[in-house]
Amino acid sequence: MADQPKTNCPHGMEKYDLGGPNDLGALSKDQQEKLNKHKIQVRMANEKYLREHPEVDCMVSSFLKEVFLQRPEDIREFAASYFNDPNLPDTVEEALQAREAKLHDMKVLRNINHHHSN
Repeated sequence: MADQPKTNCPHGMEKYDLGGPNDLGALSKDQQEKLNKHKIQVRMANEKYLREHPEVDCMVSSFLKEVFLQRPEDIREFAASYFNDPNLPDTVEEALQAREAKLHDMKVLRNINHHHSN
């Protein structure tokens, strides 16, 4: 009987098709390992991009906040309207400034706590 492939997929990603007792499934062990490495590389590249572009986080967070506040019936229409709003750049800029201020405040508090603990 053939060994079942390992499902050690990266955290938060879907497991592979394992097939049945006499079926290795859709991917061989080597293919699974290559896929794992590729998924990890893609995730790292995505995380790097998001760190370099905090405006994406601000835009998505702002959109979700409005969705939860307004609870639109037609989410597609709401999203189209939201992302085509000519004021969106200003909304994102305000969110970025608020984010930077919050990060600054957190850094100041960490420094104060660090100095008091020494």
